[in-house]
Amino acid sequence: MSGERVLVTGAGGFIGPHVVAALKTAGYRVRVTQRDPGPAPADTEAVVTGDLASPIDWSAAVDGVAHVVHLAGLAHAGPGLDEALYRRINTQATLDLAQAAYRAGVTRFVYVSSIKAQSGAFDGSPLREDDAAAPDDAYGRSKLAAEQGLARLDLDWVALRPVLVYGPGVKANMAALLRLARLPVPLPLGALTAPRSLLAVENLADAVLFALTPRCPARRVFTLADPEPISVAGILTALRAGLGRRPGLIAVPPGLMRLAARLAGREDAFVKLSGSLVALPEGLLRAGWRPPAGTRTALERLAASSGAG
Repeated sequence: MSGERVLVTGAGGFIGPHVVAALKTAGYRVRVTQRDPGPAPADTEAVVTGDLASPIDWSAAVDGVAHVVHLAGLAHAGPGLDEALYRRINTQATLDLAQAAYRAGVTRFVYVSSIKAQSGAFDGSPLREDDAAAPDDAYGRSKLAAEQGLARLDLDWVALRPVLVYGPGVKANMAALLRLARLPVPLPLGALTAPRSLLAVENLADAVLFALTPRCPARRVFTLADPEPISVAGILTALRAGLGRRPGLIAVPPGLMRLAARLAGREDAFVKLSGSLVALPEGLLRAGWRPPAGTRTALERLAASSGAG
């Protein structure tokens, strides 16, 4: 490990800085790719590769690296984007990079995929790693196609399927829950007790480190999540604890809340908020991965770092 060079794509996103920091702390030398010329993260080297939407010559980026961690891609942006664009960025660019890594003699290629490659459901039984993949949107299909393409290459790869990631700088759904937790009023969400899987960003970064080691079996897809699911009510309770406050939750019946959401034209958003999506990291745990952060502790830390409520 000590002194090995790792190429990281997508280092400028939400997840990237946490992964880069973990790699440097573990003793790796980090090279990052950049779309445009500009300052590189501290103590890293940078290679300008251009936009993933266009064909890229990856040879300079992978020259002399022991491993690749591929984080870059087109994020899940909901309906409306051209499926071909998802395929170009999330599938073809991934496989082009993987083929270049193979030609350069890279030891391990870690691809950060998404739980959306397996399912888009928000209710039902917990997802198991050996369940048949059934993505329900263009984003998930593009991620699954990349995994399937990797399986056809003679390359030492690992694909990680993270669930919803949270941590400092988080946006979208978790940022919305944090804003709710900061409101100085009781919240009518105490009855939202369906379990859901989350992933602390520090646990994601630690799993990437684990995936780079021989202890992690290669040529496999792994679910990546905190081991213990938590409900929306539990999330808000932990966030408010991090803000030094009581839970302040009122148990309004979910059926009544769904009706109100339907009348407001927000039923889909309520289903995503109230539903259950549980995916357990059984394969990684069996292989010996031990996440460093507990869910409630990490949520409290997230809220505390955001400032007092």
